[in-house]
Amino acid sequence: MATVAQLLSSKTDQTFHTIEASASVFDAIKLMAYKQIVALVVTSGEHITGIVTERDYARKIVLHDRSSKETLVGEVMSKAIRYVRLNQTTDECMTLMTENRIRHLPVIDGGLLIGMVSIGDLVKRLTNWNTTVAATVTQNA
Repeated sequence: MATVAQLLSSKTDQTFHTIEASASVFDAIKLMAYKQIVALVVTSGEHITGIVTERDYARKIVLHDRSSKETLVGEVMSKAIRYVRLNQTTDECMTLMTENRIRHLPVIDGGLLIGMVSIGDLVKRLTNWNTTVAATVTQNA
């Protein structure tokens, strides 16, 4: 069973992105589009205050006919922050995501944001593990 630390070290791109709660939703969506990502960790200074996703934009801006240029990220972000630490397992990550119906988990170490784990990262890790197990079984047969 892999840890979050092992998962992060295996990622080819460990970049994560943040945005201030005081930024406009338009700026958040523009950043997500430019970086080709779907979630940003929201900060206020050095403190994590939430997470904003394309899903938040669709449900809280588009469906309510609000202006993304006039609405602040802090008004639409998800404030219930679920996060993981380096020593937690990928199974724990999957459980958190499943139980809370979320797709991204910030990784915290020593009170600082150091990475992000996505459902895609976990699926990729699981797929690689299954391929390795299948190859081992075939080789030993």
